[in-house]
Amino acid sequence: MTTRRYLVGLAIGTILTISMCLPGSVRPVTAETLKYRLFNHVTKAEVFSIPDVEGHEIAVTVREGVNVFENGELAWLKGVATRDGTKTDWKVDQYVTMTFNDGSTIMIHSKGTGQAATAGGPGVAKWSGEIYHGTGRFEGIKGTQTSSGKLLPVEKGELGGKSLGESTLEFTLPPK
Repeated sequence: MTTRRYLVGLAIGTILTISMCLPGSVRPVTAETLKYRLFNHVTKAEVFSIPDVEGHEIAVTVREGVNVFENGELAWLKGVATRDGTKTDWKVDQYVTMTFNDGSTIMIHSKGTGQAATAGGPGVAKWSGEIYHGTGRFEGIKGTQTSSGKLLPVEKGELGGKSLGESTLEFTLPPK
């Protein structure tokens, strides 16, 4: 009976010791924030008229550019979007890939709205989305993006206007 009590006590002590040490050995997941400025322009575009109301169109565009992060890092941006609306007001649904100098990527799916530039100034756009995939040092990334930008008027020979904006990524990475 004494041996049995000793073994039960040893087992309980071992379980308590392991349960106290285990939480300290797992690195907690902490949220991170990256802020950046963006610049991009349309490199491909196809516009389709929809004859339901005057000026309704759907456009498929590719935008390319650069993101400049607060920490000095750069990422090259390539986004594919559909735009649904008129030439002055629209909704956008886009997929964006950011490629960093080390080859790591962050991929985002976002939706938003835009209003075209007027004679009095630039147009505006706002969008937000979900970070749904990453590679390299961003493998397993999950999080969100919020952005706003100015849309410059389309100049002669351009497929679409240039965009200048600011964005924030809030994300977590899995423990290494």
